[in-house]
Amino acid sequence: MVVEKNPSFKNIEIKTKKNNMKFKIATLALIAFTMMSCNSVKKTNTGASSSPNSGSVGEAGSKSIEDTKWIITTLEGQDMSEREKNGQIIHFTLHSKDNRVSGFSGCNSFMGTYKLEKDNLISFSQMASTRMACPDTKINESQILSIFETADNFTISNGKLALNKVKRAPLAEFKKGVMDKEPIVEKYWKLKTLQGKDVKMADNQEREIFFTLKSQGNRVTGFAGCNTINGEYTLEEGNRIRFKGMLTTLKACPNVAINESEFLKVFELADNYTIVDDVLSLNVGRRAPLAVFEAVYF
Repeated sequence: MVVEKNPSFKNIEIKTKKNNMKFKIATLALIAFTMMSCNSVKKTNTGASSSPNSGSVGEAGSKSIEDTKWIITTLEGQDMSEREKNGQIIHFTLHSKDNRVSGFSGCNSFMGTYKLEKDNLISFSQMASTRMACPDTKINESQILSIFETADNFTISNGKLALNKVKRAPLAEFKKGVMDKEPIVEKYWKLKTLQGKDVKMADNQEREIFFTLKSQGNRVTGFAGCNTINGEYTLEEGNRIRFKGMLTTLKACPNVAINESEFLKVFELADNYTIVDDVLSLNVGRRAPLAVFEAVYF
């Protein structure tokens, strides 16, 4: 006895197979579309990634020039490497924390501010500088400072930085150097208190009392109220510091009411320091500070 299948069941089987086939095709199409979308997103993201010369403030190009010590190699096309060999390292650093510029122009330290914008644009404020006289340096420091007054853009190539004006030849080129690790070094320290007493600048005083520790040659430079000061320093672990060979010019300032010897005594006695929020104390042992200074950013 042969039992024939009900035609309605055959129709159901055919419809089921067709539906399964449609489902598989739709699934494959969805997978293919998803893969294409992912590839498209990857390509878009790759294309949007910044090149080192893109210049947007949030991109690698601009950020890579900040918090780096840049040592000059050429100035208006002239080789400056000979000065570095002689220990005269002309350099600057852009501090991203507060958009400050600090540097050394061959004799004096200079300070200012900067602003980074898209397309590798950069602008600087007018630079303030210490006023040390260094007749043996044989360099026109105003020429160094004019770089920052003139530059409006920068480029980076092979780890080297060029500061430029529009599309002209570079004003100056720089290479990366080693950053100073000590927070006390390469800062302008203005005297606030001496032996616990507030210090105020006299009306006829040439400038405020300050000192700076130079990383180059471990030199001390500064001003004691009438005379400039020079010397050497050494730093050791545990915020230990020693000053030696402190000398002053011999200028007489009879109308300035300040005891320079009292200020110079600080460098003779100090053996350690503390820094809190840009306030420096020079101390001897664990006694009260001999003198307190504040960092000044021009």
